[in-house]
Amino acid sequence: MKKQLVNMKGTKDGFVLRLDDQCSYADLVEELKGKVSEGGIDGKVDVQLHLGYRYCSDEQVKELVKIVQETEQLIVAKVQSEVLTVHESNQKMIESQQDTYVGVVRSGQILRASGDIVIVGNVNPNGRVEAGGNVYVLGRLKGIVHAGIHGNKEAIIAASRLEATHIMIADQVEAMSDEHVKAINQADMACAFIGYDGRITYDQIHALKNIRPLLNVSKGGS
Repeated sequence: MKKQLVNMKGTKDGFVLRLDDQCSYADLVEELKGKVSEGGIDGKVDVQLHLGYRYCSDEQVKELVKIVQETEQLIVAKVQSEVLTVHESNQKMIESQQDTYVGVVRSGQILRASGDIVIVGNVNPNGRVEAGGNVYVLGRLKGIVHAGIHGNKEAIIAASRLEATHIMIADQVEAMSDEHVKAINQADMACAFIGYDGRITYDQIHALKNIRPLLNVSKGGS
């Protein structure tokens, strides 16, 4: 039996097209054209195109998207690839680094880190912290903090006392009100992260085991 090079699966959000990443590109294109021309689809449907570990140039990605969208009912909403570009790989390496700062981040001071940063001390009002990765404050966070400044939506902000005036993670920005501060039980270290709804959310630090399990891969308590 001939191996299928294109697998289509229906989901609640539309279709997922998984493309074989071992065959020749020419064979893949030929089968994809046949798969999308089969018809039987009513209305417009979003499609996620999964390339797997196949490296495709920008031109090839555009060609694959064009083939799918030649069927007017199919609209490519997302192209997913497991292949990292050199830039993405370098960025991940930078963001995996960790700096430690001991002392107070004073009003008007800007503290920057390429990756994660651990601050052993307070961040005063109008003090600012920016990091490519996560921000951990072992003290009182009353200033402005921006984690994941290069677009890392998985970044988190944690502090012994989370009382920041502004919280920023990737492209999300939120001014913390007195209600926010009161809503967080400050008996434990608290954290901020981007939740499943795409908005900044607050919780206790122990919740991160479920929310960001990869933070706990190398070491962590019970």
